[in-house]
Amino acid sequence: MEADVGSRYEIPRTAEFLRARAYTRVALQFPDEMLKDAPAVARALRRELSSGGGGVRVFVMADTAYNSCCVDEVGASHIDAQCVVHYGHACMSPTSNLPAFFVLGKAPLDVHACASSMLECSRKGNKRILVLYGLEYAYALDDLRRTFEESCKSNSCNPEVQYADVLCSVMSPSSSTADENDYPQSSGTSCHVDLSIKSDVPTFLDNRCSMECSSSTHKYNLGGVTWNISAEEKMEDYLIFWIGQDNSAFANIVLTFNKCEIVRYDAIKSQLSTDFSHLMKVLRRRYYLVEKAKDANIIGILVGTLGVAGYLHVIKQLKEAIRAAGKKSYTLVMGRPNSAKLANFPECEVFVYVSCAQTALLDSKDFLAPVITPFEAVLAFSRGREWTGEYLLDFKDLITSEKQEVTVATEEARFSFIKGAYVEDNCTQESMEQSETSLTLAEVTEKALSIQNQNNDAVLYQGRAMSSIDYLKARSYRGLTGDYEGPAPDSILVGRTGKAAGYNDEKTQSAQ
Repeated sequence: MEADVGSRYEIPRTAEFLRARAYTRVALQFPDEMLKDAPAVARALRRELSSGGGGVRVFVMADTAYNSCCVDEVGASHIDAQCVVHYGHACMSPTSNLPAFFVLGKAPLDVHACASSMLECSRKGNKRILVLYGLEYAYALDDLRRTFEESCKSNSCNPEVQYADVLCSVMSPSSSTADENDYPQSSGTSCHVDLSIKSDVPTFLDNRCSMECSSSTHKYNLGGVTWNISAEEKMEDYLIFWIGQDNSAFANIVLTFNKCEIVRYDAIKSQLSTDFSHLMKVLRRRYYLVEKAKDANIIGILVGTLGVAGYLHVIKQLKEAIRAAGKKSYTLVMGRPNSAKLANFPECEVFVYVSCAQTALLDSKDFLAPVITPFEAVLAFSRGREWTGEYLLDFKDLITSEKQEVTVATEEARFSFIKGAYVEDNCTQESMEQSETSLTLAEVTEKALSIQNQNNDAVLYQGRAMSSIDYLKARSYRGLTGDYEGPAPDSILVGRTGKAAGYNDEKTQSAQ
């Protein structure tokens, strides 16, 4: 068992990384599905580190503050960790303060069956094949490449195949991301790999999940993998062969390259799939939400990360864009959002969710108000901007180093979901506010409160919508405040201390 854990969780390589940098406080971050192995991994890592001198304290983190695919810098800061070892699936979003070491895991893959499927795809079309994959299959890429080349020789064919590389296995926050207010467009998180530990992974200075252009090549970084194509080529010229499950990482690929031909190889069932109509429906719904968000007047900005570099900068840009569109915004920090939490803010007609690329698409069908991504917010609140089919999930692609002016169309009609008719976007700000603001806010708030408690008078007065401050004052419960109407603060009852399995007072009673 211990030997199996050491192999699957790369204990020797992890210990070598920690010793090389003399880290003494290390946080181990596990997703829920790997948490059962956390005690064995921690024991094996302590034993490996003790052979080199010891002095390293290891802490296991679970139930991350936001998303398990992101490095939980908030949780690591609670124990003053110097480094985070991240296990399992990772979006590899750039970190803000702490270095991270990624152990991607090893999911089973039948390389012979996968190579046969690739050969089958190459025979059906004349496009070059671009192999993308879930990071849990990165370990088998060399075997897959070798097996596929042998299959091609035996079948006397020579298809053009390109394999994506893992972006990085060690991530360190660069000096440019230390100050979130000075986050430039061209910088990101410095991703590098200690070549003495793993020499087959290249060094990258930019971890933005986007396209970078040079005179001869286009470089793409998406979902923790990277690849280059010639400047004369387009992604539509390639057939994307995805190895992995139908998960958020794959949805990111399909939505970003929605014009490409894509094939998915299911490593569990060892079969091909080409029907992704459910993801295309998601794309059409996102377009609907963009059009609906144009009618909103009060927008809530949901903070879905406190560790991904650049999140403060994009929130600032969203506020400026919302203000420029003549709307009002409120920034909300509530951990992982759900319908119950968002129902406490009925005055917000739409929410913008700022999170990593692989968790940006929040299904809001059961919510009282739609939840959109920062990219969709830019489309909705920038007058005159149209959706060209391009779709971006990583908010860092929206960061600009200087304010850019948007050209407003002189004559543009769009459908208003509030008025139920087409309206002109080039009308004056005063006319827009007079015609839609009070009607929109009153109707949305009345709908929300009727669902919650059937008490419309709590926030509406003679059909006139109040400001958000008035809404807060009118509520019977306003959350935790510093005003205590009951006992004085020094007489508040102190809760129990210790672990749930045995609180301190219980141990005292058992001892007696």
